[in-house]
Amino acid sequence: MDTGDVFNQNCPSRVVLDRIGDKWSVLVLLCLAGGPMRFTRLRTRMGGVTPKVLTQTLRAMESDGLVTREVFAEVPPRVEYTLTDLGHSLHGPVSVVAQWAEENVAEILRNREKSA
Repeated sequence: MDTGDVFNQNCPSRVVLDRIGDKWSVLVLLCLAGGPMRFTRLRTRMGGVTPKVLTQTLRAMESDGLVTREVFAEVPPRVEYTLTDLGHSLHGPVSVVAQWAEENVAEILRNREKSA
């Protein structure tokens, strides 16, 4: 299967939408676009993510081929995470959505207040 059909309930492309729709995956993509990062720096930059959730997110993204994990033979061991080519290809669309969110958050919050 070369392409998917997100409207088909049995299509595995919906799993990809789940990954893109996960805020932590999106934030990892945005953080790593500038280059490799260590776990602690990534966690600090993202803000609010627990170590467990970040570990789960990074493992899932590595499994999907979006991120690579490189362990350096140092004392203490150093681990860096980097976007793959596939991850970089997703960064473009995700960064546009993130920019839209930043530009429109005030209006959305006003609308929520009106409807509450």
